[in-house]
Amino acid sequence: MESGGSSVKRKSTPARGRIIFHVDMNSFYASVEAAWDPSLKGKPLAIAGNVEERRGIVVTASYEARAKGVKPPMPLWEAKRHCPDLIVRKPDFDKYRKASSSMFQLLYEITPLVEPVSIDEGYMDISDSIRPDQAVKTAEYIQKRLANELSLPSSIGVAPNKFLAKMASDMKKPMGITVLRKRQVQDVLWPLKTIEMHGVGEKTSDKLKKLGIHTIGDLALADRDSLKNHLGIAGLKLNERACGIDSRPVDPDAVSEFKSIGNSTTMPSDITDRAKIRKILMNLADSVARRMRKKEVYAGNVQLTIRYHDWKTITRSRKLQNPVSTHADLLEASWRLFEEYWNQEPIRLLGITAMDLVEKGQAHKQLDLFSYEKDQKEYDLASAVHSIRDKFGESVLLKGTQLSKDKSDNLRDQKRRGTSLEKDFLRDDLFRKKE
Repeated sequence: MESGGSSVKRKSTPARGRIIFHVDMNSFYASVEAAWDPSLKGKPLAIAGNVEERRGIVVTASYEARAKGVKPPMPLWEAKRHCPDLIVRKPDFDKYRKASSSMFQLLYEITPLVEPVSIDEGYMDISDSIRPDQAVKTAEYIQKRLANELSLPSSIGVAPNKFLAKMASDMKKPMGITVLRKRQVQDVLWPLKTIEMHGVGEKTSDKLKKLGIHTIGDLALADRDSLKNHLGIAGLKLNERACGIDSRPVDPDAVSEFKSIGNSTTMPSDITDRAKIRKILMNLADSVARRMRKKEVYAGNVQLTIRYHDWKTITRSRKLQNPVSTHADLLEASWRLFEEYWNQEPIRLLGITAMDLVEKGQAHKQLDLFSYEKDQKEYDLASAVHSIRDKFGESVLLKGTQLSKDKSDNLRDQKRRGTSLEKDFLRDDLFRKKE
């Protein structure tokens, strides 16, 4: 194992190849609740919001509940129809974070090469820790310890790279261990639909279908120039994955950096006018929301940056109750921060940063049914507006308060300015190895 400085990373691939695990906790939130309350074990259980009103959206469900037709993000009333004896609990994220921390600390006992990718899943590189013929026994050992010590079920994929390990862990749930070798890709993966491939969402799957690509095998054999023309570099990466190729290392430091999307703008002259400030924040929120939509991510935290006339700069953030992605939600959060922290001094620069980003599919919200429908309408409307602005420019479809009489007041997109807000780092040690 190589080490340098404070980081531990694999810098080269051993001659015998890598041994990568993908550890994926099964029905994590429901499993944690059952671990805390053993009376729930073996029973149909769902985690959802607004339990009393029976209008919540199911965030996750135990396998006993899934066997009766309960699947996230199903409305709670529908879940109850499928499973009248369904037990429902409200989410307790503090409890889930503690369980996640314990889970990762157990993995760190096996190897320092652990890369958490979400609260309930992570990669391990055990190439230097065990002999290849001990891989399955090691996976069994990890799985048993998670079950015996934390009462948490898991599935583990064993493969020579991260992509294949991820695909393998999805094949047997719950409590499965699957080995997927590169030589098995053609027989095991190629017959699957592209939507079943890690890294392919509905939009990408639809684009591939238009190109006549329906299975992972079709994708592996597709013309690379055509893929690049229609999907860019991402198309080439998907082609490599479909062929079982993935050179990404397991990076323990990856989780230390928050992925964020932020825009800022410097005013032509220092301002104190609240109406003008709100207009600028409105434009910033709109620009950030459109970039988030392109990347299909939601934000769990919003940060506001204020630089005053004397160059003193402050950043303030607000943890959100639920992940958000719309212009209105970003504006609301940043405006509340502004009203709370502005010291009334003239402002030179304003910035909004969306942080704690999660992929759309992982942005679970505890919504009642009416809010869910409202969110979907807002999402569809935002999609249409963003598409029009992307095609015809920033000034199209601006609200009245967003319009400026002076061209110098118009917001310039972050990409054109070439400026960026500072990099954000993880503020807690949830996924860090304890010293």
